[in-house]
Amino acid sequence: MVADGDLMAAAGARTGLHDFGEGSFREGLEVLVRSLRDEARLNAVGEAFLYERIVGHLVQRLQIEDWYRRHPEIDEVPIVAPLIGLGLPRTGSTALSFLLAQDPDIRYLRQWESSQPCPPPSTVVGPDPRIQQAAGEQAGTKEHVPSDVNGPMECLDLMALDFKTHIYQAFAQIPTYSSWLLGADLTSTYLYERRVLKLLQWGEAPKPWRLKTPTHILFLEHLSHAFPDARFVMTHRDPTDVILSVSEVYADIAGVFTDHLDRCYLGELNVEHWSLGMERALKFRAGGADHRFYDIDFRAMQADPIGEVRGLYAWLGVPVTDGFESAMRRWWARNAENREPSTRPDPATFGLELSSVRPLFAEYVARSTEWTAHR
Repeated sequence: MVADGDLMAAAGARTGLHDFGEGSFREGLEVLVRSLRDEARLNAVGEAFLYERIVGHLVQRLQIEDWYRRHPEIDEVPIVAPLIGLGLPRTGSTALSFLLAQDPDIRYLRQWESSQPCPPPSTVVGPDPRIQQAAGEQAGTKEHVPSDVNGPMECLDLMALDFKTHIYQAFAQIPTYSSWLLGADLTSTYLYERRVLKLLQWGEAPKPWRLKTPTHILFLEHLSHAFPDARFVMTHRDPTDVILSVSEVYADIAGVFTDHLDRCYLGELNVEHWSLGMERALKFRAGGADHRFYDIDFRAMQADPIGEVRGLYAWLGVPVTDGFESAMRRWWARNAENREPSTRPDPATFGLELSSVRPLFAEYVARSTEWTAHR
């Protein structure tokens, strides 16, 4: 892996641009590149993929700043009371985000624009070439998310523009970066995400945003600083099922990019990050933010998805139109036909003893039971 300065130079050479904006991204980029070089043990496929991924984020950052330089009025676009999905991964939040995306009166982050927000979609005449390109770019994810380039995507690529994101630890074993991330201040990350959302919405009719990514539970204080009027929908599931499932996802993805996959490391990594995430989420909610959350249990979502969305919309004070409900029912039916049966990997595969994992989530399990009891 080349030096971070070389990656920035490559992005500049591709675009002819040199203004990356505020320098908040530099520390994360430096730590990431060093960790990839010293720890990831990437194979040739991994080297090529990660190089392009990093340069691509730097290219987008240059182009975002260029659009703002030429059109400072973009900053006047309002971002009002977004609904942000979060919680442990593998808790049904992806299915929920696809259901919410069936509402024609909201705006969500589309898969094809998430890694390439420039140019602003409203400025493109005719078919957007990013849509076709994105169809072949879901590397390592096709078995884990519905395949729809027009469907919703998590915030991870937007967070990567500030180089503080979980997305890279799904691609590579980078313990130094992963540890650094837990102590990082993501205020600049979320402020930059807000900046990108304004650019994506520029020139469009204003609609409320629906966003999501599990990572947010680790950084709720920082997220709330950037989006002080945000409301949150939190999905819940047995944490031991979650840890095993997300560890398996990491192994499926990172295993393409290294010939030295350490599954025990992946198990330990996910226990550390998600148990800390729940600890921080509990503290944030107990600190006066509980009223900003709506909670959905994974089993309830599987049993009655439309009813759960109806409950969420009643809490938001927004009607579920007949057209929206019909679209949700069609999506759920199509997705059910293609859904593969879930499997539960052997905990020993990831060096985990579930009796040792459960106590780390005991307080969360008790509270989530209370949060979802009335649903």
